Amino acid sequence: MDRVPSKSGIEQAHERIKPYIHHTPVLTSGSINEIAGCSIYFKCENFQKIGAFKARGAMNAVLSLSHEELSKGVATHSSGNHAQALARAAKLMGVKSYIVMPRTSPEIKKKGVRAFGGKIFECEPTLAARESALADVINKTGATEIHPFNNYEVIAGQATTAKEFFEEVRSLDSILVPVGGGGLLSGTALAAKYFSPNTIAIAGEPAGSDDAYRSLLSGKIEQAQSDSIADGLLTTLGDKTFPIIRDNVKEIITVTDPEIIVAMRLIWERLKVIIEPSCAVPFAAVLKQKSKFNGKKVGIILSGGNVDMERAMKLFATQQ
Repeated sequence: MDRVPSKSGIEQAHERIKPYIHHTPVLTSGSINEIAGCSIYFKCENFQKIGAFKARGAMNAVLSLSHEELSKGVATHSSGNHAQALARAAKLMGVKSYIVMPRTSPEIKKKGVRAFGGKIFECEPTLAARESALADVINKTGATEIHPFNNYEVIAGQATTAKEFFEEVRSLDSILVPVGGGGLLSGTALAAKYFSPNTIAIAGEPAGSDDAYRSLLSGKIEQAQSDSIADGLLTTLGDKTFPIIRDNVKEIITVTDPEIIVAMRLIWERLKVIIEPSCAVPFAAVLKQKSKFNGKKVGIILSGGNVDMERAMKLFATQQ
């Protein structure tokens, strides 16, 4: 796909990947609604294959490759969830996967990649280091790059999350997702435009890595920082994701790490499901700006649940 996904493109992607993904549940909590002052519906992609929505985009991208492209394998750089998703998709197709990961990536995510047969190449935790290492891997293997977010097939796959959501929960006033590179956000914004045009797409972003927020203000891609516990969101928007976000996303709300921890703990305790810090960001945004969502019908995509349990316990301990 060499252009922004159309409505039919997202529908086709959904049919293509259905045999390989879960149709994830939507959960609600009366106590959370009371705390937030609105009716929240959580689309639980933490229950998805590999524990994150990334299974959708990676699967769609791999299924869209030619036999010749697949024969040399696939490659990417990722902090974890896309890495696992691509390794899994490659294994299902019987091809090799080469994954560049920052050395600081959570061990649970590295284990997931290895479990699916992915070959890991570790690098320093900077975008420049990731891109340089990936270029070297591709040069040596001839593998096809499947970018974590700056790929229209990946975006179309991620858009199927919101498409399912809108089919199950009608008339959402707003839908919130976290934003890092923008694959889920751009896919969600397109799905809202095509399938639920009265629903406003909003993102939550860590204040310590607020490049998407700044990009929306400046009208150009700003560079990311890397100062947040939300390790899955510490990357910069791409030249494919940014225009979609600029044209279709109403607002990006930034939240601090302490606010993320509070939101994460509430979901663990009240919804009784495990989520990772990046996943808690949009719920933290709702809690931060309660007046904006007061009395509204709000959808939140819980993006993933691949959390290091020891790390999570330490984060919660800071809130005692």
